[in-house]
Amino acid sequence: MTHTGAATVTRLVEVELVRLRPSLAGRGADRAVPVLVRVSDGQVSGWGEVPRATPQQWESLSRDFAPALLAHEWRRPTEVAGAFADLPWEPALVGALDTACWDLWSRQRATPLAHSLGGERTALTAGVTLPRQVTLESVVTEVNRQVGAGFRRIRLEVEPGWDADVVRAVQASFPFLVLQVDAGGRYTESPADLDALRVLDALGLLAIEDPFSSDDLAAHARLSAELRTPVALYRSLSCVEDLREAVGTEAGRAVNVDPVRLGGLTAARRAVDRAVDAGWQVWCGSSALTGVGRAATVALASLSGASLPVEMPGAGGRGRDLVVPPVRAHDGVVPVPLAESGLGHDVDRAALSSYTSRTVVLDTRTAGDPGPAST
Repeated sequence: MTHTGAATVTRLVEVELVRLRPSLAGRGADRAVPVLVRVSDGQVSGWGEVPRATPQQWESLSRDFAPALLAHEWRRPTEVAGAFADLPWEPALVGALDTACWDLWSRQRATPLAHSLGGERTALTAGVTLPRQVTLESVVTEVNRQVGAGFRRIRLEVEPGWDADVVRAVQASFPFLVLQVDAGGRYTESPADLDALRVLDALGLLAIEDPFSSDDLAAHARLSAELRTPVALYRSLSCVEDLREAVGTEAGRAVNVDPVRLGGLTAARRAVDRAVDAGWQVWCGSSALTGVGRAATVALASLSGASLPVEMPGAGGRGRDLVVPPVRAHDGVVPVPLAESGLGHDVDRAALSSYTSRTVVLDTRTAGDPGPAST
């Protein structure tokens, strides 16, 4: 059934939590696994993703966060966060449930999620991140593969001693390629590190992301005032309030907006607006491991203010979409699905079952005080 009234109250009757196998989380996950969440009003469902949930987060999701959402009535997805006001701030958990409610709300109204968020674009330029390689030759080889697949922006991971030479090697082979670097907080304000960052500043990069520790906005502000290249922030931000502080201290001029880190699409949309109002450049990154989270990122990136290339899995990646159609770039371009409602991608239940390790369903139709039922 299609709901058209803007003031229609949504009361969920079911939340399903699907814990996936550790193999989907990749190396270094440290017992954290992807979790998909499904919310339902009894007729329509919406999906969200926690890319890496620890055992403690899984327990908190099933014991606290999902029941709180089941007990909460809301008219618009922007009201969903009120369900968690008395709970500790867990942006990844809030984000998955918030995104699922946005998907549900859009499907209720037969509206693409991108349009529900205020997005205007129909296709997005895609960027890709290259992890640290062993040699300069292997960097150039991998960049060549991504350029051959159509990617138009490459984000290189750098660190002290592995930075300017890497950028120069790529630029020598691909002089017109747009490059940015992700420093991952690996630099300090030591003279040697500052000199290395100044060298990067002279190389015509799109942005230098997270040069310093995530808790040191003052250092980022000092560097941003000196460099011509925009300093971009990501790891320093775990909520919209963090972005407001960063803008106030002029700690950068660009931001990587990831719904997972900020607490869902509601917060991420506010972050895009806040950054644009401050004159910052914006791109939408994604720590998502499945097509559920990536589809939400694509919808967010359709906002006119998110003008830089959206982050997508690269050529040769091993990620599992678990949705149809897959969420991928084609010749460097990501289509924004506008012919279907919600995320524009349906969860492939057959594929999902092969990667599922546990399912918990909380259902208000069978219990006044919902409790988890495992399958």
